Amino acid sequence: MRPRKGSAAICSRCHQPAPGYDQLTERRFEFIPLWGFFVFLLHTMRRVDCRRCGAVVVEEVPWGDGKRTLTRAYMLFLARWARRLSWKETAQAFRTSWDKVFDAVEHVVAWGLEHRQLGQIDAIGVDEIQYAKGHKYLTLVYQIDLGVTRLLWVGKERTVQSFEGFFIAMGGEIVSKIVFVCSDMWEPYLKLICEKCSEALHILDRFHIVAKMNKALDEVRADETRRMKREGQDPVLKKSRWLLLRRSENLGAEQRFRLRDLLRYNLKTVRAYLLKEAFQQLWDYNSPAWAGKFLDEWCRQTMRSRIEPMKKIARSLRQHRELILNYFRAQKLISSGVVEGLNHKAKVNDEKVLRLSDLPSPRTGALSLTWQAARTAINPRILLTNPNFRDLLPHRPHLVRHPPNPL
Repeated sequence: MRPRKGSAAICSRCHQPAPGYDQLTERRFEFIPLWGFFVFLLHTMRRVDCRRCGAVVVEEVPWGDGKRTLTRAYMLFLARWARRLSWKETAQAFRTSWDKVFDAVEHVVAWGLEHRQLGQIDAIGVDEIQYAKGHKYLTLVYQIDLGVTRLLWVGKERTVQSFEGFFIAMGGEIVSKIVFVCSDMWEPYLKLICEKCSEALHILDRFHIVAKMNKALDEVRADETRRMKREGQDPVLKKSRWLLLRRSENLGAEQRFRLRDLLRYNLKTVRAYLLKEAFQQLWDYNSPAWAGKFLDEWCRQTMRSRIEPMKKIARSLRQHRELILNYFRAQKLISSGVVEGLNHKAKVNDEKVLRLSDLPSPRTGALSLTWQAARTAINPRILLTNPNFRDLLPHRPHLVRHPPNPL
């Protein structure tokens, strides 16, 4: 590659033409392979004496980025393939190294985040995923507006300090305009959301409520199974775990007959199962008032059931009653179902895209957004938010924000 005769070199700082100073040794840039052959661009880099910057710097070339040895086209090419294949498979397919695939994705994600336009954010969902063995978590914040679902921010660890980084990164102006926040019952999340988004309608995640109830039911079943085994009774609860945890409409014909037979027994597990199934009626209500009455009655019956795991769930629901009813105050438009779907995709693709636990610590921070953001940053688009959510608030001043902190 030779510069056009008489052309001026471009300063890599101010991106303006500048007089030449001297030349460096020849550099080699790796381009997209053609028909299985490696392609390299050879160019003798020039240095310019830029009077605007007051320094002697290396020229800017259109096909390269700083000191990277890969061309921009090749980095985009590898990053696109890294969306479909694992990074190791991408490196093997194009006979390059894992580090070069890493650098390509890092470049593309950095470009995407730099040119990302946040616009109006009406609703966010907060959750966490486990990304390695042991208690190692990532805190994820998604935009969950109607028609717009995208990852906004990822923070390492599940801590208040980590979550605070989201509000710092977004800025006070964007955070102040958030209308809905959906999260689970983790107390540090609740306190920080109440502090930072005091004007937003905070909705507790329906998925986590049902998950906690299933966990309580499974605990009752396991305890009763052990008790019946010690007492020498018939193992009627044997192999009944998924029979009880599945929704009744998802059971097969044979499973329905077996469940019908199991419900004839007077067991704590059966009573806990009936309480769990009765609770599902809550989501059929549209009125917050009637939903609240049903929730109060369900909690009252559960507290009299003498089933401690279910009573623990009832006490938790009473403590977070208003946040649960906010789901109905938002006209059932906001839930973190989409967040759970995106989290599931993230968990499935964790090994496919990036193993954060295998990266050296200096690089881990730089690519904390890579494994998911690479999917949206390669072709950044301006995503327009739907105004339907904001229409709810001006006409409903009675919406309950955050209940008084019980602590």
